[in-house]
Amino acid sequence: MKAVEKAIWYIESHYGQTVNLDVLAQVTEVSRYHLSRAFSYATGIPMNRYLRDRRLSQAARALASGKSDILDLALSLGYNSHEAFTRAFKSKFGQTPESVRAQGHTENLNLTEAIPMLTKHSINLAEPQIVKSKPILLAGLSRKYLDGNNAEIPNQWQEFGPMIGSIPGQIGNIAFGVVYNMDNDDNHEYLCAVEVKSFEGLLDNLTHLRLAEQTYAVFQHHQHVSEIKSTCSAIWNEWLPGSGRKPADSPFFERYTESFNQETGNGGLEIWLPII
Repeated sequence: MKAVEKAIWYIESHYGQTVNLDVLAQVTEVSRYHLSRAFSYATGIPMNRYLRDRRLSQAARALASGKSDILDLALSLGYNSHEAFTRAFKSKFGQTPESVRAQGHTENLNLTEAIPMLTKHSINLAEPQIVKSKPILLAGLSRKYLDGNNAEIPNQWQEFGPMIGSIPGQIGNIAFGVVYNMDNDDNHEYLCAVEVKSFEGLLDNLTHLRLAEQTYAVFQHHQHVSEIKSTCSAIWNEWLPGSGRKPADSPFFERYTESFNQETGNGGLEIWLPII
């Protein structure tokens, strides 16, 4: 059973216990970082958000069925006070726990249902090349994305595309899409960039990022760029668990060579996963 499936099973089986990312990493026998990334790629939902929303949905059902002691319910779900539970509940459903208990049903609530056990990926993932990379200096446009919502990344590339070739000190025409500054809720920054000789002379609207010397597993993605999530999911959920390697808590990136066609999204790209 894969780590993500183990995590889903544990979450659904242990509502009355303290369940957090540390517990789930121990149960699934992978690192917090590995589990958080694998879960997001496999399900499309950050793990902490899924865990929170499933708990609140179960709480809503309990309240609608007549659960009277809200503080007892809050404590059983890991909240340390009635107020903290009420804030989270209202943020999720737009109603207080008392109002849901009074109405006696959940028909007007956007409940989060359990994710079914996942099916095996159909991606035929070739063995990666293991590469030791020297430090890389990158410059480009960076945006922050919350809760794993990457829908605006194509627009970010559209904005950055015309800059390629005119950035001071640019080396070649290979473009990089870097995911960095990640947290356990899958909030992260994404940098569209090119390699530069130095950070001198860069315009104020450009972000610069130094990637340290690092060992990477380099995967080939031959499909359309819109299918990259499936390849990433296969990397984290299929290749990594059986590889004997662990992911480094460092930025990982897409590398777009000159064969990639930005207009059509075809031509393939590389995915560089930092490993230890």
